[in-house]
Amino acid sequence: MLEKTRLYTKIVGYTLFVLWAELRLALRAAIVRRQASWFGSSGAEERTRNIVIVGASFAGYRVAQIIAKNLPPRSPYRVVIIEPNSHFQFTWVLPRFCVVQGHEHKAFIPYGGYLTGTTEGSYRWLKDRATDIDQTTVKLQDSGEIIPYEFLIIATGSGVKDGLPSRVNATDKLEGMKLLQGMQKGIESAKTVVVVGGGAAGVEVATDAKALYPEKHIILVHSRPAVMHRFGKGLQEAAREGLEKLGVELVLEDRVVDEDAASGVVTLKSGRKITCDFFMNCAGQRPLSDVIANLSPSSISSTRHIKVKSTLQIADDSLPNVYTCGDVAETNTPNPNSRSAMRQATVVAENVLLAAAGKKPRYTYENYWADGVIKLTLGLVYCLSKATS
Repeated sequence: MLEKTRLYTKIVGYTLFVLWAELRLALRAAIVRRQASWFGSSGAEERTRNIVIVGASFAGYRVAQIIAKNLPPRSPYRVVIIEPNSHFQFTWVLPRFCVVQGHEHKAFIPYGGYLTGTTEGSYRWLKDRATDIDQTTVKLQDSGEIIPYEFLIIATGSGVKDGLPSRVNATDKLEGMKLLQGMQKGIESAKTVVVVGGGAAGVEVATDAKALYPEKHIILVHSRPAVMHRFGKGLQEAAREGLEKLGVELVLEDRVVDEDAASGVVTLKSGRKITCDFFMNCAGQRPLSDVIANLSPSSISSTRHIKVKSTLQIADDSLPNVYTCGDVAETNTPNPNSRSAMRQATVVAENVLLAAAGKKPRYTYENYWADGVIKLTLGLVYCLSKATS
C-alpha cells in the first residue's frame, strides 16, 4: 500500500512538473505572438543568423518548436531544420504495423503542426540530409547547399542497418508504407518466423505475430539470459511469461551467426539450424553520431554516443555553440524514449535562447525516475507497464 502511495505521489508530482513547464513555454510564446502583432517581426531576409537543427524526430522537432516560437519578433536569428524524411515517423508503432495490416499510414505524420503559430521568418525547413559539418557550416547532401550557423543542435537519434521493425529506413511516406506492407505479407505467408533481439521491438513484434497468427511457429532469439535485459527482473519475468503464454519459442543466451536467405536456414552460435520462412532482425540499434566525425571526433564515445556536458553542450570546450539531445546524446538515460528526448530538447532550446540573447546557458539535464517507465505490449490484447526508480 505504501509503495503504491509513493508511486501515485511521484506520478502526480511529475505531471504537475510537466504541466507547469508546458504552461510556461505556452505563455512565453503567446507574448512573442502578441509582440509580433503589435510591432511586427523580422522577415526571412532580415534573419541572417542561423540556429541549425540536424534531425527532426522527437528531440529535434521539439527543439525547433520551442526556439521558433520563443525567438523575439525582431530577432536576427532563425531556426533551420534539416530533416530527410517527408513525414514524422512514429517509431513506437512500427512493430505493431509490421504485423497488423491496414494501419501502416498512421505511422507517418505530416510535419508542420508543431510549428503552427510561429512568427514570420522564424524558421526554414529543408528536406535534406547533412553530410558534413565544420566549425561554421553544414553541408547538405541533395542540394549541395552550405549553410552557415551560429548555433548547431545535433538530434540525429539512433538507427539500425536492417530497418524495420525498429526503423523505417526510407525517407518517403509511400515507400515506408510499402516496406511495412512487405513485412506484413512476409509474416502472413510464413509458417515459421525467426525474430532476433529480445528488446522491446523484438518482444512486441513476436507477440503480435503469434497473437494474430496462433498457428505459426514464432521463434525469438536473444543473446542475453533474459529478454528486456536493460530493465529489472520484474519486467523481464513478466515479458517472458507473456511470450510463453502465447506460445512463442524463446531461445536465450544464443545468437545468430548466419542467415541464408536463399535456403531459409538460420544458424545459431550453439550450432542449431532453424529453417524459417521469414527472418526479422530487431538488434543492432546504434546512435547516429557520424555526422560530427569531422567536427569533433573526440566527442564520440566508444558506444558511438556524443559526449555532453550537463547543459547538453557537446563535451568539447572549443565548440560552446554546439548542442545535442535525444538518443544520440550520452546522457546515461536508463530507458531512452520520447519523454527523456523531449526533456533534453527543452533544456537545449532554453540554453540556446539564452545564448542567443547574450546570456550564459544555465539549464541542465538530469535523469528522472519517469525516464524508466515503459509500456510493453504482449500481443494484440495485453500489455504491461513498469515504473522504475
